[in-house]
Amino acid sequence: MRSIEPLTIQDVVAARARIASSIARTPLIRLAVDAPAEIYLKLESLQPIGSFKIRGAMNAIRSLPPESLSGGVYTASAGNMAQGVAWGARELGVPCTVVMPDNAPRTKLEAVARLGASIVQVPYDEWWQTLRDHGREGIPGAFIHPVANRSVMAGNGTIGIEIAADLPDVDAVLVPFGGGGLVTGIATAVRALAPQAKVFACEVSTSTPLTAALAAGEPVIVDRIPSFVDGIGGRGVLPEMWPLVRVLLTGALVAELDEVKRAVRLLIERARVVAEGAGAVPVAAALAGRGGSGRVVCVVSGGNIDLKTLIELMSG
Repeated sequence: MRSIEPLTIQDVVAARARIASSIARTPLIRLAVDAPAEIYLKLESLQPIGSFKIRGAMNAIRSLPPESLSGGVYTASAGNMAQGVAWGARELGVPCTVVMPDNAPRTKLEAVARLGASIVQVPYDEWWQTLRDHGREGIPGAFIHPVANRSVMAGNGTIGIEIAADLPDVDAVLVPFGGGGLVTGIATAVRALAPQAKVFACEVSTSTPLTAALAAGEPVIVDRIPSFVDGIGGRGVLPEMWPLVRVLLTGALVAELDEVKRAVRLLIERARVVAEGAGAVPVAAALAGRGGSGRVVCVVSGGNIDLKTLIELMSG
């Protein structure tokens, strides 16, 4: 099994300096609703690509030696990391290829194409195997894993630095769980800078790989039901990520699909925030009281949702 050396706060601080010129320092705002907790929103939907993924992608690309960039870069992504890597590659003027599952939302496909990347669409299981194999034969360039890459995780962790600076007495931080790269980075920073805070990974009931792994004491394969929550919910926790997430996290929280739908609508109606499904999952969990009381930060990881899907959710 591949192993990943745990991150340090120094890794995250270095990433912050490396990517500062390319990312937005996103706001932390209070959600004005009656709820079991004071809910705050960390609005990563306001990044240039509409997702937190630009943080990790930029740090990973800028951490590569020049000789590794000669053939370009590629990644495997359902959409948001694809945009992050494509954005970074365009900044450096190098080619970019993205392996995307065949059920990737049209909005994300179009965004990747606009950034000039080449797209290779494959069945979901082949896409998942690309993540497990850390690459795919026949595609040139340096592979940037969207999850199990220390530079990606360190870039993601800069969100935790900002949360601790803006709300030092935070009680809990709720983070969507796709593969663990986001929550691992954030938890590293929060544990160092706001050690009183609990950090929870949030899943949707249509696929709960982390919840299943925590119950079994090891990664297991789970059923996955496709839904509008397309940015999270894999087939299982990657083995190389398991040692990190089981140590860093307080636990996992699960939101029902209908709760996530209501959270998407509430964010638009009450906060004028557009969140994709994955970004609304922490909010759904917090509104249900699963994140506890006190000051609870929900990381709204992205806002890249198909307009047709959004209209359906708003009319539902």
